[in-house]
Amino acid sequence: MLPVFRFPQPGGPYDIGTVTYHWIDTSRPEIFTSDLAARRELMVQIWYPARADPAFPRAPDDYAGHTRLAAMSSIPIATGENEYTRYGFRDLIKTGAVPILNADAKILGGVTEWVKVAALAQAHNLVIAPHGSQDIHIHLVSSISNGLLLEFHRASTNPMWAKMYHHPLLLNDDGTVSPPEVPGTGIEPNYEVLEPFRIA
Repeated sequence: MLPVFRFPQPGGPYDIGTVTYHWIDTSRPEIFTSDLAARRELMVQIWYPARADPAFPRAPDDYAGHTRLAAMSSIPIATGENEYTRYGFRDLIKTGAVPILNADAKILGGVTEWVKVAALAQAHNLVIAPHGSQDIHIHLVSSISNGLLLEFHRASTNPMWAKMYHHPLLLNDDGTVSPPEVPGTGIEPNYEVLEPFRIA
C-alpha cells in the first residue's frame, strides 16, 4: 500500500502568463477592455468561480454561454478542463467558439482519451493547451503537432513541488521546459522529503 500525505494548500487562483498570452478568469470582465485586450495578447481561460458575474458562463457544459462570450471579444477562448470525454469535446468543438482546448489527461481518465481529444482538435485545426499536471502533460503536448503551451506551476505556487519528486519539471534558463530524460513519465516520489507529512 502506498503512503498517503497531506500538505498545506497554496493560495490561488493564479493568473498564468507566457510571452504572448496571459490567462485570465472570467470573473474579471474589465480585462476585456484593457490594453492587453487591445493588443490581442490575451487568451481567456474560462474558470468557474462562485464570484463570477452571471453574464458569463458558469458551468463547463454551458456551450451556448461559451458562444456568447466568444462573440463579445476577439480574444481567443480556452476551456475544456472539466470535460470528461472526447464526446464532450466533440460538442464543445461544434460551437465553433473555442479555438484552444484545455484537455486534462487526469480528468479525461488517462492518456488514451487525451490523445483522442488531441486528434479530434487537430482534425478541426484547433490547438491544445493542457490543463494542470505539468509532469504528465509535458510528454503529451510534446508528442502532438497542435500543442500550444504547457500550463506550468512554479515552485513558488507550491513550495513542495520541487522537493516531492526526484525529477521535478523545472524551467530552463530560456523560460521553456523539457521532458525529463528518465524512463516513463519521470514521476518518482521522494519519500525521504515526504516522510514528515505522512499520515497513513
